[in-house]
Amino acid sequence: MENTTRSRVFIALGANLEHPVYGAPRRALEAALDELGRRGVVIRQVSPWYRTAPVPASDQPWYVNAVAELEIDLAADALLAQLHEVEDAFGRVRTVPNAARLIDLDLLDFNGEIAAGGPGRATLPHPRMEGRAFVLKPLADLAPDWRHPRTGSSIQALLAALPADQVIERL
Repeated sequence: MENTTRSRVFIALGANLEHPVYGAPRRALEAALDELGRRGVVIRQVSPWYRTAPVPASDQPWYVNAVAELEIDLAADALLAQLHEVEDAFGRVRTVPNAARLIDLDLLDFNGEIAAGGPGRATLPHPRMEGRAFVLKPLADLAPDWRHPRTGSSIQALLAALPADQVIERL
């Protein structure tokens, strides 16, 4: 009997600095998706791309963001390791929180799992996703029926609760 359960694995993509090899942030993020594909990750679909103000507000450049739905044969921690490997390969250097970056790949939701995380382990769902328009809007484009695994809140309710100062524009 065929397994008809569809996995629901979502990652967020973001960048706000020109990449020395790939150029504009969107091109770098598209190249990162290609690299994930070369590593065996199937990209099911990608949301529309958005231009978003930094959160928290700052004078750094605006971001380009999207969300991708994946099909994988990995556990959540192994996927997180793959995402970090791709970030490293693309020159990501982790400095202070919310710093400008060449690339950011975040594991948002892994089949609705809830996990506390820890060193090298995924925190699921992503601990700050519900307060970020740059995550919720593209996620809603892909999965309008999505519910937060921990709280059960609908994506529409989460979007409605966002502060009005989070500016997001579809590219």
